[in-house]
Amino acid sequence: MIGDVIPKRYHRLKQVLDRRQPDLTVLTEDVHKPHNLSAIIRTCDAVGILEVHSVNVTAKLPTFSQVSQGSEKWIFLNTHPDIKTAISHLKKRNFKVYAAHFSSKSIDYRQIDYTRPSAIVFGSEKWGVTQEAAQLADEHIIIPMLGMVQSLNVSVAAAVILFEAQRQRLAARIYDSIRLDSRRYDQILFEWGYPEMARVCRQEGKSYPTLGENGEIKENYPKK
Repeated sequence: MIGDVIPKRYHRLKQVLDRRQPDLTVLTEDVHKPHNLSAIIRTCDAVGILEVHSVNVTAKLPTFSQVSQGSEKWIFLNTHPDIKTAISHLKKRNFKVYAAHFSSKSIDYRQIDYTRPSAIVFGSEKWGVTQEAAQLADEHIIIPMLGMVQSLNVSVAAAVILFEAQRQRLAARIYDSIRLDSRRYDQILFEWGYPEMARVCRQEGKSYPTLGENGEIKENYPKK
């Protein structure tokens, strides 16, 4: 028998979910080192991102490393077969797509308005984003470098840009209101609180039980 979540944990889950940003996301393109993907996921969790998108055409999606500190459990990771499909998917959802890429039209990452639906593309550790990704993106953004080194590690670059996005959204008080519709909110909250029971419900085609004000299950068994 699966017991109820502890009330303190349940309210902590709600507190985190209340601040999740469905209109801020990251798309990684061929980031193949586990510690880099894990660090990016950890930063996404820290700034309140709900889901991350990934394309890995040169290798399998890397497994998470200890760097993630379990943050992958709280982030939805969506994979796509290629960069064109991924960016098309984001644009259909009204995201403006920004590629972290140096070009003649690149602008300072701080000049972007991240309070609008924003998706940031980060490329592979060695080569950065592909030309195809650069062409499909709406804008190119860069982090100005004043030293001998002309680029940052991809996970560090992601952290720099995402915390600027967080700063802007905090200033605009966007985190003060719940951004998810009630149905999606309740679904995620149950999956976070009762991951094993949620998995069984999905396998058996049953609806999730409803939860009480402290996260207790109101129904003994989910109905079809």
